[in-house]
Amino acid sequence: MRRSHIVAARRSAVVPRGGAFRELELHQLAAPVIQAALADAGIALAEVGELILGNALGAGGNPARVAALASGLPERVAGLTLDRQCCGGLDAILLGDAMIRSGMHEVVVAGGAESYSRRPLRLRSFPDGREPQPYDQPPFTPWPERDPEMSAAAGALADRLGITREAQENWAMRSHANALAAMPAMQEGEIVPLAGITGDSFARKLTPPVCARAKVLAGTVTTATTAVAADGAAVCVLVSDRLAERMGQDGPEIVGGATIGGNPELPGLAPVAAIRSVLAGHRLDPSSIGCAEIMEAFAAQAIACQQGAGLDPEIVNRGGGALARGHPIGASGAVNAVRLVREMRPGQYGLAAIAAAGGLGTALLLSS
Repeated sequence: MRRSHIVAARRSAVVPRGGAFRELELHQLAAPVIQAALADAGIALAEVGELILGNALGAGGNPARVAALASGLPERVAGLTLDRQCCGGLDAILLGDAMIRSGMHEVVVAGGAESYSRRPLRLRSFPDGREPQPYDQPPFTPWPERDPEMSAAAGALADRLGITREAQENWAMRSHANALAAMPAMQEGEIVPLAGITGDSFARKLTPPVCARAKVLAGTVTTATTAVAADGAAVCVLVSDRLAERMGQDGPEIVGGATIGGNPELPGLAPVAAIRSVLAGHRLDPSSIGCAEIMEAFAAQAIACQQGAGLDPEIVNRGGGALARGHPIGASGAVNAVRLVREMRPGQYGLAAIAAAGGLGTALLLSS
């Protein structure tokens, strides 16, 4: 059976909404990252078969096609935009892997790009002629009573599992501390400079007094334990095992992955089922994982996934997570994948996982 390898992984910095990336269009975020990743891999633009990008806020069109053209990829590269909300960036990589395994392509660039700063404004129309009403969160279920606002869902998750405010704050403080410590390494060969920004700008020294002053959003969830809306892009270059061997590349192999739906009222739990499915499918247990990147849209969600999957907390988000960076929705899973590739060591299994509104969870398993 054909297999795929990640031979390069790059990302932009992640910058909070309205920050240094506020003037960049989506393709201006993505194109330099795509070009840098292909240059790292030593792959010519003409060799790329497809570009797949997760994007949740673009309101239609095909942003991946625009990014493909802006990157200088051949016009035959159609570009495919995937909207599975927060899971999109990781799902794009799984889809690229499936294309390579099927023999459809030898080289696929996959990841995500999101601009909260430049997202289109959305309006809901009414058949009775009322004025259209703006909205931020679209419906993720057909039942309004089972379609919670995300911070409320995180608060309910924390309450159900007994995850205290103190535990969430400790997780957030560790995320920021890890990110600050790892930033110099991230600036060497991982983050592509854009708009003069060479590192994630949100990471800071988060302390108990700062956490204590944070605004409560829902239950025990506060602004200190919630990832901020952000802009960013990240991609991985996937190639077939035959091409990797010919190139002399030994990047991590994509062993498998899964996207699984769960309870839409507790979306933060969905990645647990995806992780368990992937591990069971390859006869692995949680102790087999040497490195993990778990999405931190909320500290409560990350803790629930780490505990529910039975992962050693010391291997999770060694370079910090989204709490210390920000959450560029459709790109966040791809950012986690890039971080995983960078953090993995030879001989390790690595795991990335993320939840999405509507009760979705995606997991990616790599072997180095």
